[in-house]
Order: sequence, then structure tokens, then C-alpha cells
Amino acid sequence: MNTSRKSFIKTLGALGVMPWAIAQPTSSKPRVELGNSSIISNPKTLAVGSRNALRGVERAVSMMSEGKDPLDAAVEGVKIQELDPNDMSVGYGGLPNEHGVVQLDASCMHGPTKRAGAVGCLEGIKTPSEVAKAVLELTDHIMLVGDDAKTFALQLGFEEEDLLTERAREAWLRWKRNLNPNDNWLNDDESNPYSTGTVHISACTQQGDIGSITTTSGLSYKIPGRVGDSPIIGAGQYCDQRVGSAGSTGRGEANIMACGSFYVVERMRSGESPEQACLSALQRVVEMTEPRLLDENGKPRFNLNYYALNVQGEFGGATMLKPSDRALDNGGGTFAVAEPGNARLEPMAWLFD
Repeated sequence: MNTSRKSFIKTLGALGVMPWAIAQPTSSKPRVELGNSSIISNPKTLAVGSRNALRGVERAVSMMSEGKDPLDAAVEGVKIQELDPNDMSVGYGGLPNEHGVVQLDASCMHGPTKRAGAVGCLEGIKTPSEVAKAVLELTDHIMLVGDDAKTFALQLGFEEEDLLTERAREAWLRWKRNLNPNDNWLNDDESNPYSTGTVHISACTQQGDIGSITTTSGLSYKIPGRVGDSPIIGAGQYCDQRVGSAGSTGRGEANIMACGSFYVVERMRSGESPEQACLSALQRVVEMTEPRLLDENGKPRFNLNYYALNVQGEFGGATMLKPSDRALDNGGGTFAVAEPGNARLEPMAWLFD
């Protein structure tokens, strides 16, 4: 769905929003001065993302190669997973909260215009990525949540639909049957049957324009109203036109505490490669983690992943825990990368064996 300013100017008036012309993207300079240092910019058409974004980064690069905006391309990329009922961590078919209701979160940033948009606890709309982008394009706000985010989407013409598939419903019912009176909401036992999952894409054009987006159905069986890191600017994703972009999947609460994606971009600003910046962010997460979530060796009982690219045309990814040999044999510990004509999975670095 394309959110045209002209198409929705009447709706925006009803919402109390003053429309304005969106600034046009500007190309990055070959060298960007940042304080006492500088970054040599050598951008290329490139997209990186979570492992489940392989089809998405390929689509994003194809669109950017045709001259499309990086955020438009990234949104179209993540929509593949949002609309896929077999991806139970995103959009339609995502696992519900503890009451059996699917609540979705998403956020995005646009480097050229220095703008951002996000939605949290959105119900009944298959593509929260598009609603987050509409917040960015059409309002003076950054985040809308809950029923009001849904009202905003409906006023823009999005269709309300039932997002709970039979497969997700059966998984929720199995979870409910395994509950007992002593269960609580503290997920400090790695055997707890909760799951996380998200899709992220960072995209860069050959001109050096950057866009980023992260979208999710959040922690499975969460308390209604829980918001993770995905819709939080600087946590679930972050981009800076002068430096690069980063995003995350995994335990959202840990990532929020570390402002992880922002930290990755700042480490790249200081000169670290994307991979090293991702590892630095993971180390920061460990330092910010409360003791109940660490094992006897000080290692987290949860996993977290970062993905990043910079304006030098470099990319990288890192995960908290080394995948098992079986997982590695099945493609675990990888992230999606696409350049023109070449979409693939690349191995991630890891912080702990």
C-alpha cells in the first residue's frame, strides 16, 4: 500500500495532522567529516537482514537497482514475511499473546530525511511495516500504539483481518495446556516454552541513501500490551545516513536495555567494522544483563542477534551464542545478504561458544 500525501490529505486533516512535503533524498558525500575523524564513503547497492529475510533482501536490492528508495525497498522486503502464514514470528500467522490475540510491532527509519515511524501492539493489520512507514511519512509523530494505531491504519484504508491462523492457534492451545498454577511471567529458565522471532532489513543504495526496518509479532504468549525492542528507535533498528544501519532480533528486553542498534551504529562511527560493532553491542548487552538471566559462567541464557552495514559497502552480523553443530549444519548462525544478482546467507560471528 503506497501512502500518498495527496491521497490522504483529507484523512490527515481529520486526524489533526498538518501535512507537509517530504524532503527529497540527498546523496552521501564521498567523505563525511565527523568531529575529529572522517568516514570514507564507498556505498554500493546492498541489503542485510535476519536469516528469514533472504527473499526480502533480494527483493530490496532488486528494487533499489531500479532506482527505488531504500526504505520503500526494505518495507517491500519484510512484507514477504509479514504476509507469510508459515512465519510464526511476524505479521499474519504470528504467535499470539497469552489471551490468543496477535499483537504486532514495527519501526523504520529513513536516512535521507532523518525521519522515523513506529507502531506498537497493533492488532488486525497484516503489515505493521507499512503502518510504521505511514507514521513516518504522514505525521509529526514517531510512534502510535494499540487501538489508536489501528484506528490510524483503518483511516488510511488498511483492511482489518483476523491474523490468528489455525497453526498459531494450535501452538497457543498447546502452551495453555502446559501451564500450571506455579507459572509466572519471569522467563528466567531457558527451558520455558517461549519463542522470539522478528524480521529486519537494512538497505543502502549506490548513492549512499539508507533505510532500515524491523517488524515482529513479539515474544510468544506475552502479557497483552507488552512491547519489545522492534518498534523502539535505537533498539530494534537504527540508521544514520553518514555512517550506516543496524537491526536486531532475539530477546527484546535485553536489547532495549543496551540501546543495541544505536550502539552498533555508534561503534561503526568510531571506526569498527560492522561485524566488530555487532560483537561490541553484544558485549554491552552482557554487561547490562541482570544476574537471573546469566548462567554460572556469566553467559546469557538467551540469544540475541545484530546485523549491520556501513557506507563503505561493508556488512556483518553477530549472535550471542554459538549455534549447536546440528543448527550450523541446518544453516543456523547465518544472516541474509544481497547485492545485485547475489542473495545469500553469510555466517555470523558469535560472542560465546
